[in-house]
Amino acid sequence: MCLFQYDDDPEPEERRPAGPLYVPVRPGTRDVVVRLFRTPLGDRTAVGFTGPGRLAATLGADQPWIRLSEQALRSMTEPLGADLVTVDPTLSAPSVTALATTAPVTESRSEGTRLAGRKA
Repeated sequence: MCLFQYDDDPEPEERRPAGPLYVPVRPGTRDVVVRLFRTPLGDRTAVGFTGPGRLAATLGADQPWIRLSEQALRSMTEPLGADLVTVDPTLSAPSVTALATTAPVTESRSEGTRLAGRKA
């Protein structure tokens, strides 16, 4: 970041309306629920895409979406702690799925405490 601003330099962090966005929603629910994501630093963010092709390229062709204005997306997600709106992200991690695992029942030899798999 430059410490000096000049009259002819554009401000890169200036907010501009992005127009109508293609916003990913949670699949498999009866109601429409906007999906929230995390930035690489762990902050919650809402995500919107400027076209359905960009959304499909990042999240897959099966990802359901709705059209929202940036202002509507912000007003829906800010109360949930997502103050950021990321437009056209290019990378995303695969979705997390719960794996059904069974942990073996073991006891600690030093303390005799019960570990994974047993109820107290």
